[in-house]
Amino acid sequence: MEPVVAVRNLNHAFGQGALRKPVLMEVDLDLYPGEVVILEGPSGGGKTTLLTLIGALRAVQEGSLKILGQELQGAKKRQLIQTRNQIGFIFQSHNLLECLTAWENVSTSLRLHKHIPPREYRKRSLEILTAVGLGDRVDYYPEKLSGGQKQRVAIARALVSYPKLLLADEPTSALDSKSGRDVVEIMQRLAKEEGCTVLLVTHDNRILDVADRTIHMEDGRLTRNTIR
Repeated sequence: MEPVVAVRNLNHAFGQGALRKPVLMEVDLDLYPGEVVILEGPSGGGKTTLLTLIGALRAVQEGSLKILGQELQGAKKRQLIQTRNQIGFIFQSHNLLECLTAWENVSTSLRLHKHIPPREYRKRSLEILTAVGLGDRVDYYPEKLSGGQKQRVAIARALVSYPKLLLADEPTSALDSKSGRDVVEIMQRLAKEEGCTVLLVTHDNRILDVADRTIHMEDGRLTRNTIR
């Protein structure tokens, strides 16, 4: 089975010259279809940097990084955009558009996929919003939603197109215990039923059991890989 994510000898640093600070060092990692993998470790250890590189949000400096068979080292801007369009993103900041309702925010993700006809946007958006517990808030604007509800809209936006790769940075941090459990179980189901690869960065001990394996990162290195 070919990995969805294949990382080899990946190095990354911030700054230049005397101010240069390495944040990732000699990272090797494979993620396979249908896997739910949790990336854990102390703050400042490089987890979010690795996540943004895998998401084609940063340029690869050293090493090889292949996403869905596409090499990102030296990739052109157009190639990076094409790769990003195949990935679902959930970050700590929900980044909702205040001028759009909940379902309209979710539908913005569908507009990246030309094979999905516009007439299906609302139906798909309502289905996923209902799945994350917001079936009665589909026509609400963000200003009328709580912080946790906004985060659930952002999660629905990432899931609505059934991506082959889902990247999540602390997706349950703004959610209560039940809402957090519901959301990660949706991700787990997406992985098992659709073959989606899920990479979760989290400090939430309540959801560790959903992972097939847990990877520990510290000081820019992957130090432990635990299969559950």
